[in-house]
Amino acid sequence: MNIKQFTQQHREDWKQLEDLSRMIGKSKRNVTAKSMKQFYRLYQKASQNLSYSQTNFPNEKLTGYLNELVSRAHNVLYKDQTTSMGQFRHFFTTTFIGLLLEQWKAILVAMGLFVLGMLGSFFTVISDPLHLYTILPNDIAQSVDPTQLGSNDGMVDSPTMSAAIMTNNIQVAFLAFAGGITLGILTVYVMVYNGIIVGALAGLFWAHGKSYDFWAYIVPHGMIELTAIFIAGGAGLLMGFKLFVPGQFSRGFQLKKQAIRSIQLIIGTIPLFIIAGVIEGFITPAAISLEAKYFVAFLTIIGLILYVVIGKQLLNRRHAIKGVDS
Repeated sequence: MNIKQFTQQHREDWKQLEDLSRMIGKSKRNVTAKSMKQFYRLYQKASQNLSYSQTNFPNEKLTGYLNELVSRAHNVLYKDQTTSMGQFRHFFTTTFIGLLLEQWKAILVAMGLFVLGMLGSFFTVISDPLHLYTILPNDIAQSVDPTQLGSNDGMVDSPTMSAAIMTNNIQVAFLAFAGGITLGILTVYVMVYNGIIVGALAGLFWAHGKSYDFWAYIVPHGMIELTAIFIAGGAGLLMGFKLFVPGQFSRGFQLKKQAIRSIQLIIGTIPLFIIAGVIEGFITPAAISLEAKYFVAFLTIIGLILYVVIGKQLLNRRHAIKGVDS
């Protein structure tokens, strides 16, 4: 598509965005929910047009015009968000939730890859526990002793352990996300491999009749931790897919566009990893009953569900009333 065709195709939308930006910028008092929805849609479309123009027509006046148009609309859109706390609140109640709802299929695929690896190694190990030594890295296989599970409860250095766990989990998530640049191949490997590790350990404890105990030490932090890893994996898979099947746009454009969205998803998982690290460092090794550990897991599940449900309701309300954040 040349610049003339591009301009003719989108000129009317840009003009509408100019008019709406001018109207909303003067006063929001008489603005309807319908016009705000239209403004938000046109703003997103103009942002995409700007990215395309920057890639394909970097030195043309059109790119400068679109940059000014998007900047002006952005100022109208976010003029009420002047504080860091406001930006933080908007990101986690609008941007992050919106991305989760838009890209849930990729996240589900990442979870499926993990489960596939987990089930494969689980049934392999329960069929013959000696397979553990061919599946797991030697240092992990040699250090696991089902009979010693819980023997060190209450005796670990919780702050140090928590910090180390958070760092490791964030590294895994970043690797899953960054794997998208390899057309998603590395992301697939990371998801399946981590599933294999968990499945092999679960199979070993099952074979020793310690499955109930094992999962009590996994699920309190694991529900949040795995959710965050699945989100990161979904971000990487989606980036890889867009590079593999770029559609009508160039791969460079799709990489730039999807990388921004994927980075936002990764940023959104950081609080999840912090919470999971705190639970894994302080609650999982604590000298409390297994039932108490399962109760913590139940609370984390309820918390995740409430976050998504309430976040979706708030997002819908903003779009219906203002089109953006409050």
